[in-house]
Amino acid sequence: MSTQIQSGIPREDETRDLGFGAVVARESRQRLLNRDGSFNVKRRGLSVWSSLSFYHWLLTMSWWKFLSLLTLSYVLANVAFASAYVVCGPGALENSPNANLGRGFMRAFFFSVETFATIGYGNIAPVGFVPNILMTMESLVGLLGFALATGLIFARFSRPTAQIIFSRSAIIAPYKATTAFEFRITNARRNQIIELEAQVLFARFEEDDGRSVRRFYPLTLERERVTFFPLSWTIVHPIDEASPLNGLTSEDLLRSHAEFLILLKGIDETFSQTVHTRSSYQADEVVWNAKFGDVFNRDARGETLAIDVRRIHFIERVKSANASDN
Repeated sequence: MSTQIQSGIPREDETRDLGFGAVVARESRQRLLNRDGSFNVKRRGLSVWSSLSFYHWLLTMSWWKFLSLLTLSYVLANVAFASAYVVCGPGALENSPNANLGRGFMRAFFFSVETFATIGYGNIAPVGFVPNILMTMESLVGLLGFALATGLIFARFSRPTAQIIFSRSAIIAPYKATTAFEFRITNARRNQIIELEAQVLFARFEEDDGRSVRRFYPLTLERERVTFFPLSWTIVHPIDEASPLNGLTSEDLLRSHAEFLILLKGIDETFSQTVHTRSSYQADEVVWNAKFGDVFNRDARGETLAIDVRRIHFIERVKSANASDN
């Protein structure tokens, strides 16, 4: 019997929609959330200019792309102004005899660099009205360009982000008298994150009146929040009688295109601002009958000093539910 009530109250599975919409949840067989936190859902139909957010693009691109674009823009701007000086003729610029730059493009290019960066060595000078107008325009472009580049670099450095390392695989591990779905995380940076919260949702396709519908189930965690996060955290969902994973096998998860969606949110102590990150595990990224290996380093007296981040991905096979207790 359908859970839809005639009075207009939404179905129970509709209230659990995460924002992907009923059509995407019902028809798409792709993973909704990539391991790096990006979404597979795309928006189309907007013009290039309507969807273009140049400022956001500059802030979110990788550093090597940003610096490459900045360098390329600097070179192209100087090439453009140098070409304009060359068009003005060989007498548009004059230089000292000891400069050894000739009267061609390279002289104009280095003069453009000096003007653009407000260096002003004085070896080359514009001659005539038009070259001086070009020099004035380039000075303005240089001032605005450096101000814009400085603002972008500051914004990129000051924007708080979380860099959390997720274990490559999640596991179905022995846990107390039952089993549990687990994955492990650690902070990839030296900063401190406090009040870190975790939310895990289980998505799978189910048959409903002859239709295949993706439904979402929030998973109850053993611990949903940690006050401090200096080392690593193994996030555990006990698979008890109330768990939506109860009774499911690896084949069930693969057949139903199961996906575990993860959202982490905490406070970056350095900036005193909220940061968040997300990821997901598909059914084929879950290892059954396994446990996580030890990540702790100990000194000669056996005292725990630190963790080895490289071991966060290590898992060990176990034979039975009683073989380990994570």
